[in-house]
Amino acid sequence: MELDDKIAAEIREICDEADVLIEIGEFDHAFRNFSEALSLIPEPREEYRETAGILAGLGDVYFRAKSFAQGKEVLSDAMHCTGAIGSPFLHLRLGQCQLELGNGYRAADELVRAYMGAGKEIFEREDPKYFLFLQSQIDPPANGQW
Repeated sequence: MELDDKIAAEIREICDEADVLIEIGEFDHAFRNFSEALSLIPEPREEYRETAGILAGLGDVYFRAKSFAQGKEVLSDAMHCTGAIGSPFLHLRLGQCQLELGNGYRAADELVRAYMGAGKEIFEREDPKYFLFLQSQIDPPANGQW
């Protein structure tokens, strides 16, 4: 389903601001922005592409705030939204939350999906432990190059 252009633009603006707030460590304010953006999407929310992005933002807030259980829940919900499956970032954050919660099998599954979608580059700004964990769980690519 498609949102009205005016609402879609307002959501983009709110989410862009939230992304900046995350980068400067203002997690509470970022959370409020993403929550506001989510409130602008009509039901059924999972039918709109924007919902996956908003939930990804909320999941990122929870992950960075080390609220891994909440992050896992929000990111799992995001996977039921239009356009979410196959999003390397969503799979990365969900895998990271799973790993932090001790769910190694689920973490490996999600981190493999992130790697398959975006390659090693998606791990470059992350704690190296996540890529090291991934490497410990799967065989190297056929060409031997990670």
